[in-house]
Amino acid sequence: MIRNIAIIAHVDHGKTTLIDSMMKQSGIFRENQIISERIMDTGDLEKERGITILAKPTSVKWKDIRINIIDTPGHSDFGGEVERVLGMTNGVILLVDAAEGPMPQTKFVLGKALTQGLMPIVVINKIDRLDSRSEEVVNEIFDLFIDLNANEEQLDFPVLYSSGRDGWCVNNLYEERKDLSPLFNLITSHVKEPGLDSNKPFAMLATLLASDTYLGRCLIGRVEQGTASINTNVKTISLDGYEVEKGRLTKLFIYEGTEKVSVESVKAGDIICIAGLNKTSVADTICEYTVNSPINATAIDPPTMAVTITVNSSPFAGIEGKQVTSTKIRERLLTEAETNVAITFNENEKKDAFEIGGRGELQIGILVETMRREGFELSVSSPRVIFKNDEKGQKLEPIEELTIDLDEQFSSTVVDSINRRKGEMLEMKSMDKSKTRLIFRVPSRGLIGYHGQFLTETRGTGVLNRVFHSYDFFKGNIISRRNGVLVATEKGSAIAYALFNIQERGKLFIGPQIKVYQGMIIGENSRENDLDVNVLKGKKLTNVRASGSDEAVKLIPPKRMSLEEMMSYIKEDELLEVTPKNLRLRKKYLDINERKKKLKLS
Repeated sequence: MIRNIAIIAHVDHGKTTLIDSMMKQSGIFRENQIISERIMDTGDLEKERGITILAKPTSVKWKDIRINIIDTPGHSDFGGEVERVLGMTNGVILLVDAAEGPMPQTKFVLGKALTQGLMPIVVINKIDRLDSRSEEVVNEIFDLFIDLNANEEQLDFPVLYSSGRDGWCVNNLYEERKDLSPLFNLITSHVKEPGLDSNKPFAMLATLLASDTYLGRCLIGRVEQGTASINTNVKTISLDGYEVEKGRLTKLFIYEGTEKVSVESVKAGDIICIAGLNKTSVADTICEYTVNSPINATAIDPPTMAVTITVNSSPFAGIEGKQVTSTKIRERLLTEAETNVAITFNENEKKDAFEIGGRGELQIGILVETMRREGFELSVSSPRVIFKNDEKGQKLEPIEELTIDLDEQFSSTVVDSINRRKGEMLEMKSMDKSKTRLIFRVPSRGLIGYHGQFLTETRGTGVLNRVFHSYDFFKGNIISRRNGVLVATEKGSAIAYALFNIQERGKLFIGPQIKVYQGMIIGENSRENDLDVNVLKGKKLTNVRASGSDEAVKLIPPKRMSLEEMMSYIKEDELLEVTPKNLRLRKKYLDINERKKKLKLS
């Protein structure tokens, strides 16, 4: 017997930690086995950032029932992953933080699950928090179900209360807190079996694409009908109904815990991994020769943001990376676009500038960071939103729903900032302990680069979450509030004395002995204009020195930014230089005179 479920939640509400506890209590590990935290977060970036980027299947056994579990990303930028994997399941566990309650991504992923007719189990997690408000959160979830047009059967959802970290779950707040048995029992009783026909010809939908060191390309999906064995001859049909390729299923795997286990045959309802097909990709149907109709795949929301990626053309190009040519960059981006359906790829006629579309700065930033770690050097433009036109030719732009939790004292400042960005307030309500929740609808382009300013406005205490809402009419011009930048005029290593004199003019992004070049951005000007500065200028020496006349050079620590923050920071005439060892901000045109000419022409 099989149960297929996905765990969905807003980012950082504890999905991966709960799965850790489920795996430990199901007995898949040896007693003396050393187990790390967040077992399902396998990538370096996932472990470093504490977020799930790629959806991943696992399975546990409970009373002779195999429970296939899919850990899904919680950040809206990776919503493409969530939409696809829900098609493999018959139920979902909706995990909600007992203090934060339903958040933007909760609404996003739950809406997708309800539309597909899935039956949810609601788990209120982290109820041991001091600011827990479990009963109130349950009421908010019920209201959310109604807003999302849940049917009567879906509205009758069961509720459990848990601490995923401590590995217990209860039916009510007064039960003894022992283990996760109530959750396992509810999954087996509430979630239906796949109920698919094993007598029909074999067919499955490729939902995820992975790479394995020994197997090569691996396709993951649920068997929708029939059975298959190793060496079964199959063909692949695209969503459009065209044949992609023919081949053999050279390897078949099911999941047990974190491991892929080789099996001789699979049947309808199994979530499997196959190898042996070279051209097949996500959303293709893998089937026997007699099947001629593709399996329907879920429509995926379009990318709302794009950047242009080109070769690194700075004076330091080719020094730190191994993959530096436009051909190598193009091949890597095409591979990404093939496996990640939430990413789009376009190129110019010369095939040396590539436009990559995605859901937001984080998704694009993860791709750039991954390429950086693979040895690539590249230049990245400032993000820009992707506009559309309606049937009447009117301009449409992406709108995001923005949820902000902050201290009440900062509300007016933040509301004023969002209003300037053409935001529309939907709701303002008081939370516990002088906290306020603000909900807006804001054009995506108004939020580019806002996160850093938001942290300044709330003194680092505010929490901002955003999720794509819809396309709407163009809201008009939005005035950029960023100051100008400090631009280096010479190539060499920055000198402390020069930086000491320059820091009066604004915020520095670099420290002493950092290598710079003409046109590189080394800080932010305190005024609106750009300022060219010489960071190599040392103190002039004289023959006469008075005792005590030399003042100690005291530098303010430079401002550090993440890759995503740097992408959001730059303007249209600037670039982000990415190498395996460094991230540098620079002007598109490095020469001062060339920049002046371009400024006059514009």
